[in-house]
Amino acid sequence: MTEFLGYVLSGLVTGAVFALMGSGLTLTYATTGVFNFAHGAIGFTSALLFFELTAGAGWPTWIAGPVAVVAAGPLLGGLLHKVMFRRLAAAGETAQIVATIGLTIALPALGLGLIDLLNQGFGADLPGAVEGGAARGLGPRPVETWEPAGVSLDSDQLITFTVAALVAALLWALMRHTPLGLRMRAAVDRRTLAELRGVDVDRASAQAWMLGSTLAAVAGVLIVPVVGLDSPAFLVLLFTSATAAVFGRLVSIPVTFAAGLALGVLQNLVAGYGDFAADVTGIRTAVPVILLFVGLIILNRSRGRVAGSIAEDPPPPDYLADLPRWRRVLPWGLSLAVLLVWMFTVADPYWVGVVSQGLLFALIFCSFVVVTGIGGMVNLAQAAFATMAALTVGLALDRGLPLGPAIVLGILAATAAGVVVALPALRLGGKVLTLATLALALLADQVLFQIDAFGNGTLGWQLPALSLGFTDTDDPRTRVVLLLLLIGLVGLLIRNLEHSASGRAILAVRSAPSAAQVIGISATRAKITLFVLAAAVAGLGGVLFGLFNRMITITDLPASVGFVWLAVVVVQGVRRVAGAVLAGLFMVFVPELLHTFTDSQHLGQILFGLGGIALAMHPDGALSQVAEQRYLRRRRREKAERAKAMAEESAESPLRADESAPAGKPEREVLTVRERAPAAREERPPATEALRLESAVAGYGDATVLRGVDLAVPSGQVVALLGANGAGKSTTCLAAAGLVPLAAGWVYVDGADVTGLPAHRRANSGVFLAPEGRGVFPGLTVEENLALRLPEPARADVYDRLPALAGRRTVDAGALSGGEQQILALAPALVRPPRVLIADEPSLGLAPLIVEQIFEIFDELRREGVALLVVEEKADEVLALADTVAFMRLGRVVWSGARSEVDDGLLTNAYLGSLEATR
Repeated sequence: MTEFLGYVLSGLVTGAVFALMGSGLTLTYATTGVFNFAHGAIGFTSALLFFELTAGAGWPTWIAGPVAVVAAGPLLGGLLHKVMFRRLAAAGETAQIVATIGLTIALPALGLGLIDLLNQGFGADLPGAVEGGAARGLGPRPVETWEPAGVSLDSDQLITFTVAALVAALLWALMRHTPLGLRMRAAVDRRTLAELRGVDVDRASAQAWMLGSTLAAVAGVLIVPVVGLDSPAFLVLLFTSATAAVFGRLVSIPVTFAAGLALGVLQNLVAGYGDFAADVTGIRTAVPVILLFVGLIILNRSRGRVAGSIAEDPPPPDYLADLPRWRRVLPWGLSLAVLLVWMFTVADPYWVGVVSQGLLFALIFCSFVVVTGIGGMVNLAQAAFATMAALTVGLALDRGLPLGPAIVLGILAATAAGVVVALPALRLGGKVLTLATLALALLADQVLFQIDAFGNGTLGWQLPALSLGFTDTDDPRTRVVLLLLLIGLVGLLIRNLEHSASGRAILAVRSAPSAAQVIGISATRAKITLFVLAAAVAGLGGVLFGLFNRMITITDLPASVGFVWLAVVVVQGVRRVAGAVLAGLFMVFVPELLHTFTDSQHLGQILFGLGGIALAMHPDGALSQVAEQRYLRRRRREKAERAKAMAEESAESPLRADESAPAGKPEREVLTVRERAPAAREERPPATEALRLESAVAGYGDATVLRGVDLAVPSGQVVALLGANGAGKSTTCLAAAGLVPLAAGWVYVDGADVTGLPAHRRANSGVFLAPEGRGVFPGLTVEENLALRLPEPARADVYDRLPALAGRRTVDAGALSGGEQQILALAPALVRPPRVLIADEPSLGLAPLIVEQIFEIFDELRREGVALLVVEEKADEVLALADTVAFMRLGRVVWSGARSEVDDGLLTNAYLGSLEATR
């Protein structure tokens, strides 16, 4: 019994660190939507600072601890948010995952490289990380020990558990019972709506990252006496902590904390009493990984996001579409010709070998183009596929099978593994799927590949060179030519896949899985196809890796290397085979080039982290960025040529531009850059106009939607904005609220120019937008939705006025009916009337009784002096309420006047597009 209690007690201490780090993962995910794979690296950096301050500089722990945690943790989080995380919020999931993976590699290297620099360049005498095994904890020295009930307990363990439990409790209270926690949760639940409700989402995100980094710092300082300053150990700690976060569904901090404690105890008990698993190699250390996978499958069954749906991560524009085919392939054809001439004339065999190694990685990286570039699913098991294929070939050769069939068998083994890894993709998506593929890769590393009969222990398998009759793969030039042919074949396969019916089905599943299923497309078949093809390509690369190196061991391609592979490919451009080729060459040439300038082993990893930051700035990768820059240069050149031609034509013709244009047909404007006056205009709108848009031009990217909108909304009046679909009504609302910036023109609120103000500042100045759809935070309760905008007395007024909401105050807003959600969205304006209320399609999808109730609220607000701009496609309801009516067509207000002047003929002409601008 004493032994059992000892395992439980030590497990609780270790589990407390798991729980603390898992709580940090939950915090950043729940408040920013980004799963931070660099959480462990942030903990390592703080632990390294703590170690250097205590062991190197001799600081006492009561000073070094707060500096490493309270000072360095938030500072690092704020800095990372400023340079990286703030941009990731709007990036796709692939960019988010890869950017944080880059930090996982770069942050420890940056810390260790800085120590080397101080020691070698400035004569400091700081201890290196190799000495970090002796790192001390926060407790007193010598360590005090107690033995209650015969169980040993020391001061470090007691402090670790106490600090972890206290921090988790404070974190839960912060998230659930403070305005700061509410703002952070609202910012991730619906970022745009949070801006409309006055939340500075950028500031809330920064606070969340600072707090999350502080939690990582606490965990790092607490665990460093146990694991030492070993960055891979902190990476393993991240995976284990992710298990606790998954059991908390990445939203519940109390459940995450309890799961972390239970995980620590279970891991200890299995290690101590797991004799039943003695015959299964690696099963004891794989307990967290097994639980991670089980938790992902079971607990994410009912998550809202559909597996494989990456609608928020659309493909970038094809910036080469305006070029002929030969211009697109010319750079690569010339590069190939130069490579072959160089290789067969003056090349040194060593550098030819380096090129062959880079092309080998490029072949493996093509598997990412299939599963991530085409399918939009992030798979971290590619290294496991390559190892599986190579080990299978070695095993088959050892059993007497010829090389050719052994190679086929190896690729088939990788393909079978691809089917196994594809199974979670049938029900999971996004970051959850990424964690599932990582869990399976770790299981293969820790269990399957550890079986001596399969991997031949630490010796691995000796493999022969691949003979092609007249030559073999011991010749690096043969390897290069063979790899170029295989990459070409794989590229052709990928191109045909993209342009085939199967490829279109895959893209349909990626973009809109539910719609694809409705028209008879099988999501299951599409996803399995992608995983199988990707696994086969990775398996082929793994086989060649073993044959070229003449052997394969279980440590040659560990699962963790899949992190680096994915990141390198995505930084270059994961949607094209060319990106895979560049990534493969980058993988081998950068270390070679760096080695000629410096002996530091950390510089390459630091540069890799900078690549992650660059990815946050341009999520589609380097290839897409270069193509975009070339496209913009072509556009500028074409624009200059057109302007020159027009100038020459004008010089030849005496007609002015306005005389030569047909009457009533103004020249088409193309405005993509804001042209603001340096100061506010001298003529301001009348004080009775609560909202005014003047000459407003706005759009999305190169598409101009609003083309000089003039619209005034007086106080105490309702202006109905009508028009057909695509007229620009919603864009007008968004421009007035600050969500769509103007390219030209002005927005005034109560006579003050607010054109340059962001949405949250306009909201705080009295502009309230009820957006199209439902303006509520579905993941927050009714009470929390109201608390974001109203203090306690005002919320009581809401419940008095709307008793139906009072009875559901603890219910998530997403569980309300459509009518209840719309009433909840308008409730803050009802008890605290804004200066301007903008309602975009408030009756959309609602029952007539609810619509009547909403328009009664509008009438009450009008009587209280609120200026209302109501957008509707259906005119009947809003015309009964409106004082003024404005019709939009093709981005312009073509008619405005009193409600009494609107008749059926005017309505018909407005919606049919035959109404010309008259006012």
